[in-house]
Amino acid sequence: MRTYLLPLAALLAGAATQVQAAELARITVSNDIELARPSETIAIPWSEVNRVLPNALIQKIAVKDSKGNLLPYQVSNVAPQAKDPKNIGIAYGELYFQHSFAAGEKQASFTIEKTDTVTAPFPQQTFARYVPERLDDFAWENDHIGHRTYGPALAAPDTAKVGKEVLETSGLDIWFKRVSYPIVDRWYNKGHDHYHHDEGEGMDMYNVGKSRGAGGTGIWDGKQLYVGRNYASWKVLANGPIRSIFELNYDAWDANGVKVSEVKRFTVDAGQDFDTMDSTFTFSGAQTLNVAVGLNKKPADKGEKEQIEVGRQGVALTQWVTQATKGAFGTAIVLPGASGIAEDTWNELIVATVESGKPLRYYIGAAWDRAGYAKSAAEWQEKVKLMTARAAHPLKVSIAAGQ
Repeated sequence: MRTYLLPLAALLAGAATQVQAAELARITVSNDIELARPSETIAIPWSEVNRVLPNALIQKIAVKDSKGNLLPYQVSNVAPQAKDPKNIGIAYGELYFQHSFAAGEKQASFTIEKTDTVTAPFPQQTFARYVPERLDDFAWENDHIGHRTYGPALAAPDTAKVGKEVLETSGLDIWFKRVSYPIVDRWYNKGHDHYHHDEGEGMDMYNVGKSRGAGGTGIWDGKQLYVGRNYASWKVLANGPIRSIFELNYDAWDANGVKVSEVKRFTVDAGQDFDTMDSTFTFSGAQTLNVAVGLNKKPADKGEKEQIEVGRQGVALTQWVTQATKGAFGTAIVLPGASGIAEDTWNELIVATVESGKPLRYYIGAAWDRAGYAKSAAEWQEKVKLMTARAAHPLKVSIAAGQ
């Protein structure tokens, strides 16, 4: 038996197909906090699955809970172990499936079985893509919330004088959903004017402008925030149905005399209000820099009167924004390595120290009261409390051969 720590987050959605098990692996997942942990994603390196179930193939396995219920699963090619010239199933990255821990539930058991039949794909709950048809946007979503950010085409000047939109920012936008199914493609197909109005599925009503939006980064010198431009390139590493992973690369910018570049890795899990962020900054000439992650001070939709409650406690920076006509929403950053709180003209900021080449992990979250996942400031604070606890207490996973 091998045991290892894994970060987790995502959703359980059922499928009913009869399978015949040839061999199986037994999975044990341990939880050391008392809070309920809904939609946790369990991630297991495929090399471990292959060790216990040699020659297992991603399309011919079944994942079951302790009651024998079939669970949706996903196998990624993130950090593949090897090529697979003999087609024996060694080239995959990680296996993902989900479990919701009840309050006080300390352990859960699962099996992975080889099957004789092909397992059909499961419904898509996370999604990410480059959007060349809208000035190089990059958009992503799960069943709770959507986001987007901006590419080089949007930052390019309107040299042809045709009224092209121009915005230079590395801030992150929010798309507020009130449905669980994917909406990114549908909203872009409806056109820019439509997704700024709630036509039953939600709307784009978050204001980014020149701010950090909801979770953008910059280098903080104690007085001024130095920020990059729109992302320069992108790479999708996994794309649902349970977890989507992608990276955005930002060209070097001048941070008070230090050239800094950034790679952001986004991990988007089903059933969660927060995305996991790993930002790696590369620079020389300084041993460390202070990075600030920000929330826009004026996030309400244009023309909306707003009231904002700001929370600055420990490793969490939060907002609850009440709008006059379009409902209320929460935003938050959970930064486990936070060293302080700050602000500038545009942003509330939470700060941490980084070394060149070493990733900084933090979590960005949002929820709209009309979606039902957090209907009040108090409920949003409970969500933030849970995210803080989850970050501090990753689940422990073990895998062993079974009978």
